[in-house]
Amino acid sequence: MRTKDKLSHYHSVIRHLCFVLVVLLLAGVKETMAQRPATRVDQLSDEQVVEFYRRAQASGLSEEQIEQAAMSQGYTLDDITRMRRRITEIRSQANRGGGRAVVDTSIGRSLPGNLSRRTIDSLRLLRRDTTRRPVVFGASLFENANLSFEPNLRIATPRNYVVGPDDEITIDISGAASDNFRLKVSPEGAVKVPNVPPILVSGLTIEEAERRIIERLRKAGYQGLGTPGSGTYANVTLTNIRSIRVTLVGEVVRPGTYTISSLGTAFNALYLAGGPNPETGSFRRISIIRGNRVVRTIDLYDFILRGDRKDNIRLQDDDVIRVADYNTRVEMAGEVRRPAIFEVLPGETLKDILTFAGGFSDEAYRAAITLRRNTPRERRIINVTEDQIATFVPEPGDRYTIGKILNRYENRVQIVGAVMRPGDYALEPTMGTVRELIKRAEGLRNDAFLNRANIFRERNELERENLTFDLGLLMKGETQDIPLMRQDSIVIQSIRGLRENYYVLIQGAVNRPDTFNFINNMSVADLIALAGGFREGASSNNLEVARRIVSDSAGVSKNSVQTFQLVANRDLALSTSPDAQKNEANTFMLQPFDIVYVRSLPNYEAQREVYVYGEVKHPGNYAIASRNERIIDLIRRAGGIKPEAYLPGAQYRRGGELVGNDLRKIFDDPGAEENLLLKDGDTLFVPRRSEVIQIQGAVLNPSAVSYKSNFRFEDYIAQTGGFTDNARQKKAYVVYPNGRKDRTHRFLFIKIRPEVEPGSTIIVPFQPLDQTRLSATERIGIFSVITTLAATTATVLINLMNRQ
Repeated sequence: MRTKDKLSHYHSVIRHLCFVLVVLLLAGVKETMAQRPATRVDQLSDEQVVEFYRRAQASGLSEEQIEQAAMSQGYTLDDITRMRRRITEIRSQANRGGGRAVVDTSIGRSLPGNLSRRTIDSLRLLRRDTTRRPVVFGASLFENANLSFEPNLRIATPRNYVVGPDDEITIDISGAASDNFRLKVSPEGAVKVPNVPPILVSGLTIEEAERRIIERLRKAGYQGLGTPGSGTYANVTLTNIRSIRVTLVGEVVRPGTYTISSLGTAFNALYLAGGPNPETGSFRRISIIRGNRVVRTIDLYDFILRGDRKDNIRLQDDDVIRVADYNTRVEMAGEVRRPAIFEVLPGETLKDILTFAGGFSDEAYRAAITLRRNTPRERRIINVTEDQIATFVPEPGDRYTIGKILNRYENRVQIVGAVMRPGDYALEPTMGTVRELIKRAEGLRNDAFLNRANIFRERNELERENLTFDLGLLMKGETQDIPLMRQDSIVIQSIRGLRENYYVLIQGAVNRPDTFNFINNMSVADLIALAGGFREGASSNNLEVARRIVSDSAGVSKNSVQTFQLVANRDLALSTSPDAQKNEANTFMLQPFDIVYVRSLPNYEAQREVYVYGEVKHPGNYAIASRNERIIDLIRRAGGIKPEAYLPGAQYRRGGELVGNDLRKIFDDPGAEENLLLKDGDTLFVPRRSEVIQIQGAVLNPSAVSYKSNFRFEDYIAQTGGFTDNARQKKAYVVYPNGRKDRTHRFLFIKIRPEVEPGSTIIVPFQPLDQTRLSATERIGIFSVITTLAATTATVLINLMNRQ
């Protein structure tokens, strides 16, 4: 009793708070109306009326309590009547689609929050390996995450929907009276309308519940509610739906009890359970049990193949879905559109299975189907002919294989080569000879070789044979036409296909020297034009054509080719003036494989450059003025050398490689051999005097030291700590900055070391590695072996002497 009193106390407090909220709302409306002219309710906007109506509904107060609160704030009954009329007008405009819509967010339908959800990860353990085993037809339906079969909440309430506890019903009264009630069905199956005794609706359809509710409201004071001509209308809708529990048993992936919405269907529950078990479950015998009675048997093939959803009935609370074991399954493989494992019901034939598989593919061999059938002891092969398909009864474990048609034609002949339309043709009574086939191919091309053609024919043992005939005589009718046979292939050669590809070649001083296809009546001038014309330095008066000698004479000619010297007009003109007629290049016609050489002018040569830099007065690029220009001439053209120049270190490079040369001799004697002729790309560098000597190689401290005029070779070696143990002192040499090298000489027993100049590099080579020399470990090992052998030998000798 204490708990009940406490709940009653809380309920009273909440109702008083809602009452205060409505009073404050009305006070706000009154204040707004006070700021306007005293027309009160008529001056309110539609938005204010809708907001008032929404808050009044949310308060949970009855209509009488709201009217009392309004009258306490100074509203009259006339104001309340006008407000009721305004609300009715706005709602009727929204129902007609005109004016401003009243959005009542409180009547949106939603799913219960405690529904079961499918666990995708738990289904992976039972997923079949489709790469090795054939798939079970229909199993993929319940693996598709985008096909959950969840009910659509935006559809109208089904007219045969059975109301139950936790359903929420909205009653909307409009017309002469206006009211709205949102009622939830209690666990006892009743709804409670304010000031009306409880109305029992559980177990009724939504139509029956609507009639009972309207009848009770009519008795409770809504006179003429729902009767024609009364002007008062009522609409009963299902706002929020309840959840129900259904149980799935038998051969399903995840059997158990699932919570679904009351609008849920059989397919929705099957999807939550993962569908029938592909290994053992039936996809065609799924029973819905209600009250221990089977109310529907589902065949999923009707939905998969035809989209028929007649079996997808809406479930009720405590329904049981049972998936039976399959009885007969057969496999369809090969040339069908949907190869898979199919379930067969009694009375179905092989024709029905082919329908399930989508029928034969385009390349299926339909004359016979190969069946592998299990017997009590082994397997048996059965050939099912096309006539037996409609009546052949499958058995469990059958495996039907549809083969592929052969890659050969029953009436094909081919023609290829020099005809207008080569290709495949049908062997028909009206086209059964070679001449008729050529006519069907729109005749021969102009380049057809008429002396010989071939027919390749397939013999009985599948080998090929060749038949040769004179094509020219056959087409003239001077020889008998040849009948064709299936798989014959006629090959007609072209004249061009029986010879080399004809070409001509042009080389030399033209812009695009290249090989061109030979064309009849082509002159040398035409070929020069195709090659882009003459280059700037081309000699048009010295053209040469080389031609092959093709005469077959008994003697042996000394010449392998025949040459012709020609003169061309540099502009390649075709005029008929006397000067143009001297243009032999216009009148000389080329033959296949001719080579045209276009020579250059004797004195024409592109500019060649050399580069000089360093300690010269005018460094830079210089063009080689003549073929006899030498290094000394280049230095003079560069203005000579500067006082800081160090001639012994001058470096002359050709092709990027340093050429050992001493410029001091060139200045002393311009006729010296060091005064080289200049070539394109040569470079000359005249440095300043270097004050550093580099010592590299087999010395204790390879380094650079300063140059000293009184130092000799040994002195610089001493600067680095001396030679190493593996130094080849006799092979030491000096590299001078101008690229020259000088090594150590020996005169009798005296070593003559090379002179060291500023900027030089001293290099001391290392001794080569001695691969045959034994290491210390190897020497110790060999000594141990020898010692052991000696001791053993001594012991043997002593034993022999003792025996004697």
